[in-house]
Amino acid sequence: MLQQFDLTGKIAWITGGTHGLGMAMARALGQAGATIVVNGNSSQEKVDRAVQTYREEGITAYGYLCDVTNQVQVQELVSQIEREVGFIDILVNNAGIIKRIPLAEMKLPDWQEVINVDLTSPFIVTQAVIGGMIERRGGKIINVCSMMSELGRQNVGAYAAAKGGLKMLTKNMATEWAKFGIQVNGIGPGYFATEQTAPLRVDGNAFHEFIVNRTPAGKWGDPDELGGATVFLASRASNFVNGQILYVDGGILATIGKPMGE
Repeated sequence: MLQQFDLTGKIAWITGGTHGLGMAMARALGQAGATIVVNGNSSQEKVDRAVQTYREEGITAYGYLCDVTNQVQVQELVSQIEREVGFIDILVNNAGIIKRIPLAEMKLPDWQEVINVDLTSPFIVTQAVIGGMIERRGGKIINVCSMMSELGRQNVGAYAAAKGGLKMLTKNMATEWAKFGIQVNGIGPGYFATEQTAPLRVDGNAFHEFIVNRTPAGKWGDPDELGGATVFLASRASNFVNGQILYVDGGILATIGKPMGE
């Protein structure tokens, strides 16, 4: 049974896999045996540091600079990966941004940037990769959705719109490509303890207290706790799982919350 989770010989591309949850998911795939490809768009130095981190942990890794909202760059990178590493078996569309701006005050360029990164880039990247997967009659695609694919919250309207759209894009990708032996699913992370959330995770911070009290598990997630779901959806173990969103959220979406005073 455990062999179904073995990713030895597979090549996995994780967009935005240079830090945060993207790195946690890439690390899990690498530990399961996959060769890891990551990209970033800020600097080659950051990409190189991430690759070095993976390699120091015994993971075979490659890194590239690429703007995943640029279709030409993405297509060129896919060709480069195929030449230098091999054909992509697993794609994790992880790259994303959020802008916390009230909708009534949000400027159109800010709205468009969030939609482009969080919704359009998974379309661009997947479209560049899917031809090879169809030709080889198999592949795994994981779109990183969000609890905001299901719930609203103040000041994240563009992000929620993009992630809600990504949920439905996931279902439509699965519908179109299942006949080729390709599974397309989503992961919906809850609130995780990363470098980005460190300023929030201090006693007395109102948002920290809200998350801890709102989550039945009573804590922020550890990034390593995202690894099992990632490996499952990337492996043969999930071959008949398609078009689903697996929420890894400590139970937030399962509950209305605690009664006052508890």
